[in-house]
Amino acid sequence: MERGRIASIVSDTWGRAAVYTYETPKAASTTEQPEILYTSNAYLRTTASSISQELAELHIPDPITLVPVEGMTTLLSYLYATLLEDVISQMWILERCNNELNIRKTLFDLDNFLAVKFDIKKPNHADEDLVDINPANLNSITYKIKKLDADRKYVNNVVQSTYLDLAQSFHFTPLVKYIREIETRNKYRAELEEEESKNRMLRKELSRQVRQQRNHFKTVLYDTDVNIDRLRTQVEDSVLLSEVRSRYIDNWQQARAEQNNQVISDIESIPGDKIANYKLRTGQENRVHAEVELLVNIAINETLAKVEEWMDKYDTDMENIDLKIQIKKNDYQNMRDKRFELEEMLAKHEMQMKAWIKFKEEREENRRYIELMTNSAIIVQAWWRGLIVRLQLGPFKVKKPKKGLKK
Repeated sequence: MERGRIASIVSDTWGRAAVYTYETPKAASTTEQPEILYTSNAYLRTTASSISQELAELHIPDPITLVPVEGMTTLLSYLYATLLEDVISQMWILERCNNELNIRKTLFDLDNFLAVKFDIKKPNHADEDLVDINPANLNSITYKIKKLDADRKYVNNVVQSTYLDLAQSFHFTPLVKYIREIETRNKYRAELEEEESKNRMLRKELSRQVRQQRNHFKTVLYDTDVNIDRLRTQVEDSVLLSEVRSRYIDNWQQARAEQNNQVISDIESIPGDKIANYKLRTGQENRVHAEVELLVNIAINETLAKVEEWMDKYDTDMENIDLKIQIKKNDYQNMRDKRFELEEMLAKHEMQMKAWIKFKEEREENRRYIELMTNSAIIVQAWWRGLIVRLQLGPFKVKKPKKGLKK
């Protein structure tokens, strides 16, 4: 009977099988009933032997050169489909016989099964496989089992799709499609790695530029603060100088007016010269005293301001020094505690080493003693055996012939 084309794959509790369709010129218009053929070892051996005989008779060259772009011959398609059918059967056996893995997978997916049972809607995610993955726990057995199950399903889908395409249309388009998908995925991952390396270098460059910019800003800010302090000091000095000059001009004008008045008074009244002179001298002394007092007060105020500034600076420096002293004390205490711990560990290690050396010496002494006693026992036993052999004692005693026996 001629072997028909493979229509589909059937899997059940009894195993896996392929559905074939048979079509002859007479029965093609009447009935077309699929027949299920079980992939047994005897049938596979018979098929392999028949295919090898046909290949030997046809003298087929390398199968790779025989496959054209648009498809393959029926013989090669059935040959490859038979091989893939064996692979599918083995994959099915491997999947069904690993009960422990199935039980663990079921326990891990129990929440999803309950959600499906009770119609609980899940949020839509772009990639559902990566939602529940914790990057900090990638070595979990749950992820490993899910990865193993996904890999098996992927291989199963590839083999089954290729098997059906070979059996139905004599092509291996799904295999080429999956291979191209893998190549595209690998290329995409390589591009992602390259882009990540470029982004990492860009991030380092931007960080360096930010640090340089920050240092530049600090320098400019420091220079600006220095210039502001210098200008503030110049303004204060200018204000003080303008006040002094104003007072000097006022006093000079007043002195000139008094001088003119004095000249007039000298001309007008000679007797009042001394009185006016004394009054002028007294006024001048008072004004000088007032100016001196003002200057002294200004100097005192400046000195007090500087003293207060230096006191604040002293307090700040003392606080910083106390903080540094406290930090150094803490570091010294930590180093001291660490040194004590290391000394205790060293002493404990030394005791353990001494105990181990003593144990090895005792063990060697016991071994020597056991070896000596064993050798002594062997020597005594050998001596005793030689003695009873020489003296013909015990089991080595010579048996005497019985009397009265005929010669």
